[in-house]
Amino acid sequence: MAISKEIKRLEKSNVQLNVTIPKDDVRSQYNEMLKEYSKTLQLPGFRKGKVPREVLERKFAEALKGDAMGRIMESALQELFKEENLSREERPLPYSTPELQGEPQLDFDKDLQFSVVYDVLPEVKIGQWKGLKAEYPYAEVEQVDIDRELDEIRERNAIVMDRDDSATAQNGDVVTIDYQIFEEDGNTPSSMQRKDFAFTLGSETNIFKFDDDITGMKKGDSKIFEKSFGDDHFDTTLAGKTRKIQVMLTALKEKKLPDLDDDLAQDVDEKFKTLDDLKNNIKEKLGKNLDFRLREKKVSELLKVIMENTPVIIPDSMIKTEVEGRFRRLARYYNMNPETIAQMMSGEGKDKEWKESAEKALHSRLIIETLMEEQKIEVSDDEVENEFKSIADANGAEVEEVKKHYNEEAVFYLKEDIREKKITDLLLKENNLEPGKKENYLDFMSDNG
Repeated sequence: MAISKEIKRLEKSNVQLNVTIPKDDVRSQYNEMLKEYSKTLQLPGFRKGKVPREVLERKFAEALKGDAMGRIMESALQELFKEENLSREERPLPYSTPELQGEPQLDFDKDLQFSVVYDVLPEVKIGQWKGLKAEYPYAEVEQVDIDRELDEIRERNAIVMDRDDSATAQNGDVVTIDYQIFEEDGNTPSSMQRKDFAFTLGSETNIFKFDDDITGMKKGDSKIFEKSFGDDHFDTTLAGKTRKIQVMLTALKEKKLPDLDDDLAQDVDEKFKTLDDLKNNIKEKLGKNLDFRLREKKVSELLKVIMENTPVIIPDSMIKTEVEGRFRRLARYYNMNPETIAQMMSGEGKDKEWKESAEKALHSRLIIETLMEEQKIEVSDDEVENEFKSIADANGAEVEEVKKHYNEEAVFYLKEDIREKKITDLLLKENNLEPGKKENYLDFMSDNG
């Protein structure tokens, strides 16, 4: 089709695409559609495939014109969006469906004109990104961090044994319970009841915080109690409310922790001969994790400054997709339904916080991608090979064995990771960063700011 187009930029990273299709092309496509119907449609009094065109038009005139217009517009949009010279600021985002504006009319004596509006990638004009100053938080690996890792190793190597039926539940015991949380009307929604819920008493892994209420119970005991939940509770359906909870203790076990000695080190890995070997390995591993996180912090602080110099208007559809993706990841982590997570997070202020966080993440990501394009960051075959070697060395594997796990798509993403590392290397080189506030290791590693 000899389609002509005009693209007009709107607010909020929207564009309006005005399309004109010559009347001859419209008539041609309409005729092709009629031929198709004539061959497949069967009407009383006519053999299949022998329905005259004039009969079709007389009987289904408006329906045919509506169908034809829909097909012609869809075909035109597909053809336009496949154009190689269409810039990324003109193509619709994958999750933004073009919306038809107005009510176009099919008139065979006129060109067909219609308009659609859709979201596009935001326009990013990088401001100052060199010679900037930024301060970053930092941390160090201390003895308390090594001791914490050793405690976790002891926990993982603990022996779990059933306690005597007369024993009462105490902090540190592994309990298995059935529970249900009642609403004010006495009903219990399926999302508020569960069987065989196991956790370590006093470990703070129970989001409902009824550890103290279970303490002292024996295996087989059942108990109903009231629990008041804070306004900031994880589950917004419970936040600020008091509910009755029924709990039955179905299993009670205790953990026997191994001694912290050379035998434990050898159980962890035969390469460790002594406990000191294990401690040194832990310190080295924590140090590597810290270095990786420190680099992320430095880049993050730099990007905050660049973001101030580079305002970007991010479309709502882009933010919505990012938030939904986060919900899905969180749902997989907690083995919950994404819709349930979304509902729990939609309490006062929390949905706004998620959107703001998503918008900031997209803002910084767009800056990185734009810088990679502007600085013409490319990845050579040798750089990919070196990355494969690094992955192999880190995992104690052969390079060829590592490559077997990378298909074409995975290699593409590997190259993108290398490109991003190269641009962040450049950012760190071209700007001045100084250490700021010292944080403890756990806070430093977990903080997403």
